[in-house]
Amino acid sequence: MDVFQAIQTRRSIRSYQAKPIEPEKLERVLDAGRLAPSARNMQDWMFVVVQDRLMIRKLAEACNSQSFVAQAPAFIAACSTNPGQSMACGQTRSTVDLSIATAYMILEAWEMGLGTCWLGSFNPEKIKQLLDIPADFEIVAVTPLGYPDGQPAARPRTALQDVACYEKFNKKT
Repeated sequence: MDVFQAIQTRRSIRSYQAKPIEPEKLERVLDAGRLAPSARNMQDWMFVVVQDRLMIRKLAEACNSQSFVAQAPAFIAACSTNPGQSMACGQTRSTVDLSIATAYMILEAWEMGLGTCWLGSFNPEKIKQLLDIPADFEIVAVTPLGYPDGQPAARPRTALQDVACYEKFNKKT
């Protein structure tokens, strides 16, 4: 599978098999995040991986009781170790950097037959407490990780001509 094929076929997985993740696959997913670009190459991130079943159930509760999270054999919290700094363009560096790293990880996971679901619904303070993440760190993204139990259908996407313009901004009517 090439990168574009992974982008085309990847789905948010909300049902996982109980099958454990092979250590070499988990390491490769994490390595994809490690290799992601970051502003000024700061790489101020930490990927907290959880495989303990009891802890994953507690994390599912901290993810606003999304029960499918508890099915996954692994959970990843992508944390900024130096949050609060903005880039010259005004964007928060930690959000941009960890979003890129998380995207790299979810695409690598998909290529190896693993599923993820980038969660935006979670309580960062509860997760910090459960995982002993320092108070001054920021959790930017969390995802369950595991073998999909089924393949969701593709969701509709806006046509390219409706989201891209050339040379100057051209508002579509």
